[in-house]
Amino acid sequence: MRASVAICTHNRGNDTMQAVDSILKGDSDYTAYEILVIDNRSTDNTKELFASLGFPEHVRYIFEPQLGLSYARNRAIEEAKGEFVMFLDDDALAAPTWVDEVIKIFDMDPDIGCVGGKIVPIWEGGKPEWIPDDIVSLYTVMDFSDSIVEMKAPHIPFGANVSFRKSIFKEIQPFRVDLGRVGNNLMSSEESELIGRVRLVHKIYYSPYAVVEHKIAKSRLNKRWLLRRVYWQGISDATRYQKSAWGIYKHLIRIAQSALLIAISFNNVKKVTSQMAKISYRNGTIVGSFRNGKGLNT
Repeated sequence: MRASVAICTHNRGNDTMQAVDSILKGDSDYTAYEILVIDNRSTDNTKELFASLGFPEHVRYIFEPQLGLSYARNRAIEEAKGEFVMFLDDDALAAPTWVDEVIKIFDMDPDIGCVGGKIVPIWEGGKPEWIPDDIVSLYTVMDFSDSIVEMKAPHIPFGANVSFRKSIFKEIQPFRVDLGRVGNNLMSSEESELIGRVRLVHKIYYSPYAVVEHKIAKSRLNKRWLLRRVYWQGISDATRYQKSAWGIYKHLIRIAQSALLIAISFNNVKKVTSQMAKISYRNGTIVGSFRNGKGLNT
């Protein structure tokens, strides 16, 4: 079997079934792939909905009782029968050629360990004007290149559309379970941390032809969600990187700089939002460092 498409989900039954359906309606030969629905301790109707839809045998439901996205993703890697493990977010829809386009990149070179693709946003109600271009990627939007290219550091694919050659996990540990979302918190960085380790020994590639659409719910299109997302990114980075305590001074200086820029640019909503996000990130980094008992990150 060429590929195992893994859809990890927590309390998004309807979205998950739409994601599954987008794969089944694709152009790929169904004998070349399987679909794994990894139910990460959902309390909604995900299990019942899956059973009621009568999916074909190559679509499997797997319950993962340990709450946490990294646990679910690692369970997918364990269960996968394919040469490649392809992760699709439960609120994403795969283009008809997605599976074939990803496999095509892996087949180019056995040293390619990870493949990412284009992520096109579906803004529920339209994209708000106040979202700055420099942080729109926080909504899991990616358009890295118009051609197939190797992604050099620090660039990485995003988790809504990322695939791995399964054989690499014989030499590389999978996702860190102290990173990644747990229930409704917004912890992250599990993909970037893993991809960083993969990059040490394998190539990372991007294809603009391996496309998925990512639904961005209206509930996320407000400044409160965005600042919370950035705050948790700071906590995630503090967990991932362990540095010395003197970094508090850097954080406080940069927070003060952002506050000054907010005062200067108070009538420019995008600039104000961008600086508020930087303050929220720095606060999260400080709090995360204390949570870890490792001092403060620089």
